Amino acid sequence: MPQVTVTIAGQTYRVSCAEGEEGHLEGLAASYDARIEEMRAAFGEIGDLRLHVMAAIAQADELHETKRRVAALEAEVAALNSINASRDERLERIETRLAEGVQMAAKRIEDLARSLNGAGQS
Repeated sequence: MPQVTVTIAGQTYRVSCAEGEEGHLEGLAASYDARIEEMRAAFGEIGDLRLHVMAAIAQADELHETKRRVAALEAEVAALNSINASRDERLERIETRLAEGVQMAAKRIEDLARSLNGAGQS
């Protein structure tokens, strides 16, 4: 199992990850480190543990908001899919009625042609 060395708030950590996930893990660690530095810039030296907790809560809040937005978008997509399904059903009914109308018109034209041919032969 690969291991990655990351630095967060000036501390170096060795972390294991799945094969091929090294870059992703390094990116996550860098993002978290940047969040801690943002907190440090905004609030000053209030203690490493407090900075870590605040950064973790801020990222958890972002994740929560993202999940909420994804759920809203999924609901919107489901509603649109439902509308599309209704449209498809309506379109099928219209196409069926149209096909029946064309068949009836074709039969009438054939009947008319037969009667005209019969009248011309008399």
